[in-house]
Amino acid sequence: SDPSSFLLTPSMTAEAKETIRKQFGLDEPIAVQYFIYLKNFIHGNFGTSFYSGRPVMSIIMERMLNSILLITTAVIIAYIIGISIGKAIAWKRGSKTEKFFVILGLWFYTTFTPWLGIMFLWIFSFKLKLFPLGGMITPEKWILDPSLMEKICDMGYHLILPLITYVLLWFGGYMLLMRNSMLETLKEDYIVTARAKGLKEKVIKNKHAARNAMLPIVTAFAISVSFSIGGAVLIETIFSWPGIGRTIVEATLRQDYPLVQGAFAVITVVVLLANFVADIAYAYLDPRISY
Repeated sequence: SDPSSFLLTPSMTAEAKETIRKQFGLDEPIAVQYFIYLKNFIHGNFGTSFYSGRPVMSIIMERMLNSILLITTAVIIAYIIGISIGKAIAWKRGSKTEKFFVILGLWFYTTFTPWLGIMFLWIFSFKLKLFPLGGMITPEKWILDPSLMEKICDMGYHLILPLITYVLLWFGGYMLLMRNSMLETLKEDYIVTARAKGLKEKVIKNKHAARNAMLPIVTAFAISVSFSIGGAVLIETIFSWPGIGRTIVEATLRQDYPLVQGAFAVITVVVLLANFVADIAYAYLDPRISY
């Protein structure tokens, strides 16, 4: 439908309606609008939000920082936990510990995201009242102009539930991938050679096996950036976290096309950068790779 329709009212004159359409460039043919968008995209100008009237880039940067806080923290924690457990259980293949963590990882990895988030809200926020129901801050506290430490603690308090949800959903994938990669690496000849040389098991596991097993994990890390942003749409909406995912949902419902286009453009750049970083990490982990 017409993106300007939510700004128009039946009482407006035809001239007023046309003025609004011209203000947002909606009076031009679709092809012309597209080339105008491409020209502005090159200059980093995503226009003005139809809904708020603010520059799209300022809204994206404001919300993107909130998403980076949540996503980056969650992915790093899930990455560390997943790799550590995956490495350990691969070394103890066939044990009860391995079976337990494999089942646990599979359960969380295949869990429906909204269900897990809603369950956490219902149990820990609604029933036990241990955490807030949503949001990023407590407005009543911020009105009183709290100290920097009080602000950080308040934001951290609101961050806990969405962060735990994210970590539980993601650590299983990293753990299972690391386990499988380690099991394949342990079959290599250089591991047998390292044992024959009399190296300690800890050295073989961490320096020889784990480092080479990390290569698929680096690829998974880069790919998970795009998937984690997609997951942010669900988690940020469930926990009312004011990030880029929730912004996309709100902008779509309001038909705020410039904001949606700008958000996806920035996300695309972030995903490309993540893959670039993965390529650099590959060269560090495997000296045989050079660019």
